Amino acid sequence: MFKFKQFSIQQEKSAMKVGTDGVLLGAWTPLINNPYNILDIGAGTGILSLMLAQRSNSEQIDAIEIDEEAYEQCVENFETSPWGDQLFCFHAGLDEFVDEPEDEYDLIISNPPFYSEDFKTDDSQRDLARFQDALPFEELIEAAALLLSDNGIFSVIIPFKEEAKFVLMCKELDLFPLKITHVKGTPTAEIKRSLLAFSRIEQTPLIDELTIEISRHQYTPEYIELTKDFYLKM
Repeated sequence: MFKFKQFSIQQEKSAMKVGTDGVLLGAWTPLINNPYNILDIGAGTGILSLMLAQRSNSEQIDAIEIDEEAYEQCVENFETSPWGDQLFCFHAGLDEFVDEPEDEYDLIISNPPFYSEDFKTDDSQRDLARFQDALPFEELIEAAALLLSDNGIFSVIIPFKEEAKFVLMCKELDLFPLKITHVKGTPTAEIKRSLLAFSRIEQTPLIDELTIEISRHQYTPEYIELTKDFYLKM
């Protein structure tokens, strides 16, 4: 179990454990449009939905998860949280979900699988959670373009090396960068991740940089400020 300040995550059934990427995305995602409803694509343990339930006044948070064991774990984590009545997980692939859309969403969030390299492990469940062919960026962006409300925000974390391609693919479907944060592990490290938020309005995006650690387990003031409402020891 992973304990946060206001909720806990059971994760023994889920291939994708609680990690820095998910916590970053859940804490960073802009809520400037005060979303009424939220969609979490590829929910895993449900961490993003739970973080957004804590941060927002959203009335409805829907999550979709294709892996059966991860789905069961997500439901369990939702039910034991303080926000069980507003969280709902669907056991479905994105293609099934998009076939019969019932809602538009004010916020769509995803920590998509992004190992597109040609190697797989012997753990098919983990591969499904980690490899881009399980949820291609094209499919994710098309779903966001279809399901996002007029004033909605689409928020993701991806490898920095994929940023330019991802932004271009979004632009082709009239989704434009609103905010971009480049993430580095330490001050001397290369940029590893891109936090990206898109909207339907073309504008000059706010671009900044976030460094996680000054040295091993010595976190930067910016990272502490971002995550202190969640991590027990921040």
